[in-house]
Amino acid sequence: MKLSDFDFDLPERLIATRPARPRSAARLLLAQGDAIDDRHVFDLPDILQPGDLLVLNDTKVIPARLTGQRVRDAGQGPVSARIEATLLEPQADGTWNALLKPLRKVAEGETIVFSPDLSAVLERRKDGRGALRFNLTGEDFDAALAQAGAMPLPPYIAARRPADEHDKHDYQTVWAARAGAVAAPTASLHFDAPLLERLAARGVAFTHVTLHVGAGTFLPVKVEDVTTHKMHAEWGQVSQAAADEIGATRAAGGRVIPVGTTALRLIETAARDTGAIRPWEGETDIFIYPGFTFRVTDALMTNFHLPRSTLMMLVSALMGHDRIRRIYEHAVSHDYRFFSYGDASLLIPPRDG
Repeated sequence: MKLSDFDFDLPERLIATRPARPRSAARLLLAQGDAIDDRHVFDLPDILQPGDLLVLNDTKVIPARLTGQRVRDAGQGPVSARIEATLLEPQADGTWNALLKPLRKVAEGETIVFSPDLSAVLERRKDGRGALRFNLTGEDFDAALAQAGAMPLPPYIAARRPADEHDKHDYQTVWAARAGAVAAPTASLHFDAPLLERLAARGVAFTHVTLHVGAGTFLPVKVEDVTTHKMHAEWGQVSQAAADEIGATRAAGGRVIPVGTTALRLIETAARDTGAIRPWEGETDIFIYPGFTFRVTDALMTNFHLPRSTLMMLVSALMGHDRIRRIYEHAVSHDYRFFSYGDASLLIPPRDG
């Protein structure tokens, strides 16, 4: 299974840098078996069935991108340097692993000032990476970070424009509850309150799980034999209530439909030991590529993914390689918008597939 098997040509004009407004006005490619239909996200209540269960990731994206100044006394007065930091994940010792640019301009133990309220001391790890120990914790840290930080837009958007105040709303789901992600579960960005109300009235149910999406989600695959790729790990939790609701849906003959690949990876992690969904908490590095046996997932709502990415491998595993290739050819030829702020797809594999 070669990396080139998951490549395709994507015109740059199809990379979305802003979301559809309202959220549910985004286009929706409905792929049911071999059939492809062009719809919109607001059509979901007409597409889904009573008894279906949408699995929603309730992680909350933190404004993890910070710009600050490192100041040191060089003997002839203070010398400052501009430092950019992207928070990656919190550690048990209270520090945050972070990407710092330029890291060489900050020495062990030096302080970076991000705002009048927020500063951090650099600690270097054995692997050469940096970690930041902030001057604040808990709610005080959250409040200061909200003021000083910017949303960590994906590289393919950040290369085209800087994050702004719109992104603090646009790059967050309407049900975000548990802070810890540095990337959004982007398929969920298409939902707004009116759409959720219409789905509930249709008899579609919802359950929430948590997977804190990390910056590793954007790491490229660098091996030609994709089966040797090592996935990044992300923390997640499936509660007893969520496991019960998923199990009850399956027992009643309803469909379990994760919204986004993060929710899918998490529930498949929670089911892979026994084949049945169970409560689960920890770090998952599950890698889903063609040949994978899905234990829980009946369909998937997801955005359109990067060529040669692990997410292309995941959707190929669900729908089949040839079918996904046709779906993406249709999306490109019909000008669907790609990636985090782009349009959506609802992938429903054949029941026998």
